[in-house]
Amino acid sequence: MSPELSPPRVLLVGAFDHHLHAHNSLRHRALERLGSRVTPFNLTGPESWLSRLRRARLPDRLARAVDQAAPSVVLVIEPAPIEAAAVARLKHGSGATWAAWFCDAPASAHDVLSVGAGFDHLFVADQATAGRLGGPGNPPTHYLAPGCDPSLHRPMRARDRFRANVVFAGAATPYRERVLSELVEFGLAIWGPGWRKTRLRDYCRGELLAHEDYVRAYAGASVGVSLSRDGATPDGDPPGCDRRLFELAAIGVPQVAENLNDLRLHFREGSEVLVFHDLAELRALTSEALQDRAWAEQVASGARQRALAEHTYMHRMAALLGTVRVAQPT
Repeated sequence: MSPELSPPRVLLVGAFDHHLHAHNSLRHRALERLGSRVTPFNLTGPESWLSRLRRARLPDRLARAVDQAAPSVVLVIEPAPIEAAAVARLKHGSGATWAAWFCDAPASAHDVLSVGAGFDHLFVADQATAGRLGGPGNPPTHYLAPGCDPSLHRPMRARDRFRANVVFAGAATPYRERVLSELVEFGLAIWGPGWRKTRLRDYCRGELLAHEDYVRAYAGASVGVSLSRDGATPDGDPPGCDRRLFELAAIGVPQVAENLNDLRLHFREGSEVLVFHDLAELRALTSEALQDRAWAEQVASGARQRALAEHTYMHRMAALLGTVRVAQPT
């Protein structure tokens, strides 16, 4: 096999845990399933004087990891802890293509560029931000939505505390609190950090979920709700699609989602995802989905078929590697 066609050696840099950052393990698995040789580099650890010391020495640790792994691609997920100047130094002499994927935490174009300027390629999860970064002098910027892993995000039988009419799982924000307040009469259950400090505290069933329980929570819903953190990007554009949209589709739960900026690139409105444009429509769609179960399940089935055919992390990683390797230095 020629060097151009051989599976890439990938140093995957990101936060890894079983809760908020479980998705990076799914991305790791997708890369391996595509044939890549993957070395993970964990940016997180328990909060202690040792972890603070480790963060202070992050560039040195990352330099050693690059030397040991000898990657052809360094992929950094949410690279905020790594300064752009450090990336420029680490790139020098590494022989690797460096790519950053901003796929989880909403960031303004300015924030992306402030840490991403040293990379060879930037991938962002909404088209509006990609457009803002497309100017001369910036690294090539590509739109790449989040995805799902069907081996984890799948239909399952949920019981007891995981059964509910309407479910949202995610951190509390004022925007989410305002929207979800419209659904309490439908049998709302909320999971995620911060909710017990809001007026929806009585509807919170748990604050910190392992990712498997996140799946159980949505799998036990008659209707799943998909909401962005703030209803807009930090630049004021309509929000792009977050990973919840694709995960709920793969889980096979009928979902009601806000009018996301890029949603129609990935799903058919009405036949795969129910989209609300205002709070009255949110209430109407939720009520209809709870009453007409056959129709709601048909919508969920269409979304699941779409997710498995087009929106897995293997699809995303294949697209990312195809992009960076086409332009990879020889």
